[in-house]
Amino acid sequence: MPIQFRFHPEKAIEAAAVFLKLHDRPMKYLGLLKMLYIADRIALKRIEQPITGDRYVSMDYGPVLSGVYDLIKGKPIDNALPLWSKFIATNNEQNEHLVSLLNDPGNADICEEEEEIIQQVYQDFGHLDPFLVAEWTHDLPEWQDPHGSAIPIAVEDILKNVGKSDEEIGEIQESAIREAYLDGVLMGNSDEEIGEIQQSAIREAYLDEVLNG
Repeated sequence: MPIQFRFHPEKAIEAAAVFLKLHDRPMKYLGLLKMLYIADRIALKRIEQPITGDRYVSMDYGPVLSGVYDLIKGKPIDNALPLWSKFIATNNEQNEHLVSLLNDPGNADICEEEEEIIQQVYQDFGHLDPFLVAEWTHDLPEWQDPHGSAIPIAVEDILKNVGKSDEEIGEIQESAIREAYLDGVLMGNSDEEIGEIQQSAIREAYLDEVLNG
């Protein structure tokens, strides 16, 4: 079962807002998307979970957070568009492709270490031309040239590329399954949906026990 974290639109908004506050002016959304991906990648290495929980795809200009990209384009994702639009605006006039901060969402949902990662990423990349950052991401081993389309990037591939062992990846997978189960309980999913998540978790735990003794 592929690792899939739950998308946290609140955290994605807060992370984007930190970048925009540090930039102190509208930012090309290509640059924002690149830095959000790099921040998630560093978080996977340091704290073994991403900041946003978004899905990743290889696109022509490098890896992209699929859900955030859709929100920037005004497409509804998991009922998150109204919340996103309350805080972040997109301006495509004259092909500017800019995002700007409408209101400050605060930082209640991101932890101190996550905010430190975001600040580090901005310090390293925020002053660069977004197209140069995109070229830099082309050297990340999980990126594949999609030739105009989009290719999903597996979380497992990112974890391997940042140096996680198979055992560590297995533990991260179990943690993601437990989080999905708890989210299902807290968010009021049906008994059938929760049961499917629980059975998946049980299967994964059983296979881990068989494979690892």
